[in-house]
Amino acid sequence: MKKHPVLDFFINIWLHYRLKIRNLTLVKKTIVELTLLESCLLGALVFCFAVQLYFSLFIHLKLALIKVEELPAQASKPLSVIICARNEAENLTQYLPAVLQQNYPDFEVIVVNDRSWDQTREVLKGFVAQYKNLKVVTVAEGEKFIAGKKFAVTMGIKAASNEWLVFTDADCVPASENWLSGMQQPENDETAIVLGYSPYIRKRGLLNSLIRFETFFTAVNYLAFAIQGMPYMGVGRNMAYKKSLFFKNKGFAAHMHIPSGDDDLFVNAHATRHNTEIRLNRLTHVWSAPNTSFSGYLRQKKRHFGAGKFYKAKHKFILSVQIIFQFLFYALFIVLMFFKPANYLAGGVFALSLIIRSFIYPRLLKRLNYPDLRWWFPILDILLFIFLVFNGILSIFVKKVKWK
Repeated sequence: MKKHPVLDFFINIWLHYRLKIRNLTLVKKTIVELTLLESCLLGALVFCFAVQLYFSLFIHLKLALIKVEELPAQASKPLSVIICARNEAENLTQYLPAVLQQNYPDFEVIVVNDRSWDQTREVLKGFVAQYKNLKVVTVAEGEKFIAGKKFAVTMGIKAASNEWLVFTDADCVPASENWLSGMQQPENDETAIVLGYSPYIRKRGLLNSLIRFETFFTAVNYLAFAIQGMPYMGVGRNMAYKKSLFFKNKGFAAHMHIPSGDDDLFVNAHATRHNTEIRLNRLTHVWSAPNTSFSGYLRQKKRHFGAGKFYKAKHKFILSVQIIFQFLFYALFIVLMFFKPANYLAGGVFALSLIIRSFIYPRLLKRLNYPDLRWWFPILDILLFIFLVFNGILSIFVKKVKWK
């Protein structure tokens, strides 16, 4: 029988909409058959999905779409790089030269040797003889000194000759020789804080992938919220601010008793929509050596978790909403898998969430120097959720934390 193109066209349309009507009828029938408990659970899942969608589409997506800034054509003002080191002889030997050899006309590097007992002193002595722009500040062991990184940072800031301060760590290496050009003081004199990005170096193993993925989501959050005009934290491995801002607000006096928070608590207290900028250019990234043991990573995250308790109330509320509803989304989905026929609808909501997020976060992973993790996004997302729940519970029972 000879095919008729026009007739086939209308037959295909009819079959397509008939299938949609049948599927819609099946969905309606499924909804009618739900019990009150199943309806409540499914409604809660949809609400959690809506909250999740808000953060993905209206906060994080803007970070994926924003244009990456160009590096300034020339340097404008001198700056001081501050690095705190405690027993970092090996890392300083490996990474410090990349900082000292930056393509920037006028800068100094201040390394604070904080009560080290390894070969840090000898390593720094050798660098001082080689580089004229290196200054070493030594914190000696003694009762008159306050233990902790914040004291070491304060000593470094006091020793700085310049107004603009750039911070990194001893186990970090700039992505390029133009790192300082990107992190220099902006032309807008109102800007007092610049938030950079610091990815972890890729290594083999699931732990490394989890560490990098968690760092990625932390960065997406604080960078995206800064774009929205609500900066709430920064990472000390790559950030900058004015020396006058530090002393005007009495440094770390408000939270000197807290072991962590020399970076995020300071930014949380003093960053505003008007005085804060971010840097996304890959040449301004600073690579950091990740933990190689799960216990070491847990200790690091416990320090960060403890600092978060002292954020401003509005920041704690928003971050809590984000975490709680993400937790509830997964928890409700798991519970609904035990109910028929609600499990089909729950599976549809979960699949829709995964599809939408898979269009956003793999793009951000590529932008933030983790392109290899794009293909593992769904698995790592679930593993990160499990880890954050575990770390949150552990932090309730383990209170004591320290730097190094």
